[in-house]
Amino acid sequence: MNDDPPRTDVLEDRREAGRRLGEMLRRYRAERPVVLGIARGGVPVAYEIARRFDAPLDVLIVRKVGAPKNSEYGLGAVAEGGIRLLDEQRIREAGYSLAELEPYVAAELQQVERQLRVFRGSRPRVPVQDRTVILVDDGVATGGTVRAAIQVVRAQHPRRLVLALGVSPEETYRRLKREVDDLEVLLTPRYFYAVGQFYHHFEPVEDEEVQRLLRQAPAEVSAVSA
Repeated sequence: MNDDPPRTDVLEDRREAGRRLGEMLRRYRAERPVVLGIARGGVPVAYEIARRFDAPLDVLIVRKVGAPKNSEYGLGAVAEGGIRLLDEQRIREAGYSLAELEPYVAAELQQVERQLRVFRGSRPRVPVQDRTVILVDDGVATGGTVRAAIQVVRAQHPRRLVLALGVSPEETYRRLKREVDDLEVLLTPRYFYAVGQFYHHFEPVEDEEVQRLLRQAPAEVSAVSA
């Protein structure tokens, strides 16, 4: 793969991101990959890839841990399975201690459990052991939530882990590339403020949309038995 970051552009919406990423990742179709969308914004992107590949689709729950006085300023992330990935240096620079942050970490872990019940319910997780996994999100800033998601997937021992993103700053792109077997990103802008600035349409993805896409996927793709 070419190590140069992709060009900067603007995407129409998450569905377009999924279609374009599916084209970039077509070499993996023969491996019958499992496609995992990071909830919530990654699921519409992942759905388009799964549909193109005739691949099973599942959801992965990861939550950003924001600063107490600015929830958009990420200090780490938590994920299903009780995984915590906190940036201690960033926490200190923001003027907080781990003890001060603990109630916010606990609250995000509760949200992880809630979303697991809402999105997956009693449906078992799609097995990924010894398989190629395509992990998908609409975009990243610092990459904290995606790194937590990578930990969740790695713990399940996939044969290959491929990360597919709509948007990533150049610095984050280069850091994440070292943590996965392959990485495809549509846009890597040098000047980055927020993921949403690189989409014409970037409305919040509601729980109902995630549920709908997960319900539709089995009817349109070939589910893989455990």
